[in-house]
Amino acid sequence: MTFFTSEYESKLDAKGRLVLPARVKAQLPASPSGGPEGDSELVLRRGFERCLILYPMVEFKKVFSKISGLSEFNEEYRTLQRNFFSGTATVELDGNGRFLLPKNMLTYAQLEKDVMLVGMGNKVEIWNPTLYEKHLIADPSELSKLAQKYLDH
Repeated sequence: MTFFTSEYESKLDAKGRLVLPARVKAQLPASPSGGPEGDSELVLRRGFERCLILYPMVEFKKVFSKISGLSEFNEEYRTLQRNFFSGTATVELDGNGRFLLPKNMLTYAQLEKDVMLVGMGNKVEIWNPTLYEKHLIADPSELSKLAQKYLDH
C-alpha cells in the first residue's frame, strides 16, 4: 500500500530534474511491467495551491475516474475537467531515481533550486519552500480547531 509521509528538503539540478528521496521511492508501488518497487508510472499535476502533486499512476487513476465521470453536458464540470487534466504530465524515473519537471510546471509552482517534498498519504506535494511555509498554520490552536471541526465526528 502506498503511504507517503514526512517532509523532505531537496534540490533541482540544472536541467530541472528532481531526485526522489529514498523513503519516497520505497513507497512507490511496483511497476505493472513486473519491475522492482519504485519503478512505477508517475503522474505530475498542478496543485490547487501553487505546488505540484506527484501521484503513482494507480492513485491518479482513482482521481481520474472521479473527474472523468462528471457529465460533459454541465459547463462547470467541463471547466473543472479541462483545467484539471491540462495541468498533468506523465513522468518517469531515470536510472538515478530522478524525473524531469516540465518547464511550465516549474513556472506554475515557482520552483527554482530548493524544493520541499511533503508526503500526503497517497501523493507527494512538491513546493517552493517559501510558499510552503506560508501555507502552514503557525498557531497550534488553529490546527486544533480544524481537527475538531473535521475529525471529531
